[in-house]
Amino acid sequence: MDHNANFIKARQAARKLVVLEEAKINAVLTALATLLIQKTELIVSANEKDLSRMDKAAPNYDRLLLNEARIEAIAADLQNVAALPSPLNKVRAERTQPNGLQLKKLSVPLGVVGVIYEARPNVTIDVFSLCFKTGNVCILKGGSDASFSNEVLMALIHETLDEHGIDRSAALLLPPDRSAATALMEAAGYVDVLIPRGSQGLINHVRSHSKVPVIETGAGIVHTYFDATGDIEKGKAIIANAKTRRVSVCNALDCLLVHENRLAELPSLLAPLAEKNVRLFADEAAFEALKDHYPAQLLSPAEPTHFGTEFLSLQMAVKIVTGLDEALDHIAALSSKHSEAIISEDRINQERFQQEVDAAAVYVNASTAFTDGAQFGLGAEIGISTQKLHARGPMGLEELTSYKWLVKGDGQTRP
Repeated sequence: MDHNANFIKARQAARKLVVLEEAKINAVLTALATLLIQKTELIVSANEKDLSRMDKAAPNYDRLLLNEARIEAIAADLQNVAALPSPLNKVRAERTQPNGLQLKKLSVPLGVVGVIYEARPNVTIDVFSLCFKTGNVCILKGGSDASFSNEVLMALIHETLDEHGIDRSAALLLPPDRSAATALMEAAGYVDVLIPRGSQGLINHVRSHSKVPVIETGAGIVHTYFDATGDIEKGKAIIANAKTRRVSVCNALDCLLVHENRLAELPSLLAPLAEKNVRLFADEAAFEALKDHYPAQLLSPAEPTHFGTEFLSLQMAVKIVTGLDEALDHIAALSSKHSEAIISEDRINQERFQQEVDAAAVYVNASTAFTDGAQFGLGAEIGISTQKLHARGPMGLEELTSYKWLVKGDGQTRP
């Protein structure tokens, strides 16, 4: 495949998208949402081909799965994005200089956005919806695990674009082979920004080899600290939800830190996890507190490597700490700066935790499962950035824009 030819078409399409009316953009997104529902059987059939090639026990199996309910949720996110106000052509700053020059700082699209992702076919629609809403062309390179699903979803995107007279180069799906990823990483001059979504290995590879500027959407090594004043009922619900709601996502809980004064309540705090067959890797103090109260087949002594691990499964590390300071030190050393939480009724500790923890999302008395573009009111997300340049946390419409300065004069020259 001539990737450069496709990249040139994408760049040309970006010039057309920038002048597309908001009403037409919203009409395309709404029509695509309707088409997804109508083609549910076709999508599920393609997805089953992908699933048949993957071990059900693999962490990515759940991420790969599409069913009627998930397709309905994807369509609903499309509708949500369509309903959001456009972030384009907004005046971010405006001033008139003493020399009479009139300046405006205007929000504009990034241009051409490349995304390299693994076994998550919902990303195909999420990325298209957010990019299209913001006047950006998207070039997608999905993993081979989801190739059948991605191809049918892109076909439906192209069908919708065709019906509305829009160049289908506004959304391109590259082949799932590695050469396509290499071409995308080397597409400086054609692609404005590259966003990897997937394992830490994928992210590290893209960061190390890309000639295109990269926005990292990092892995989630997520902690929750149960403080000396933590409410036991809140804690049980929050911890169970953060760990078991959906184990394969990046905001799922990986390590629970518990104040030593609450050690006696640890069996009660973790009882809901036993019901969900969560395997625990407990440090010495936690193991002693749990060994006669938690299923033996689900309880093991922790090794150092269990701390700082993103499990993506029904597994979790548990560590007893002397207080907030030790919890903060542990998180600072091992966090991936994605999502971190404290369960506490102490206002000072709550404020210290939120001020001192360096992460994209920092919670008080709530589940880290909420780190999600839709949950944050962004409609959907293109990823969750764990870096600090340009974007951080769930990336929605605003994060897919840049700006330019418009300068209007009346013959001024600079002395």
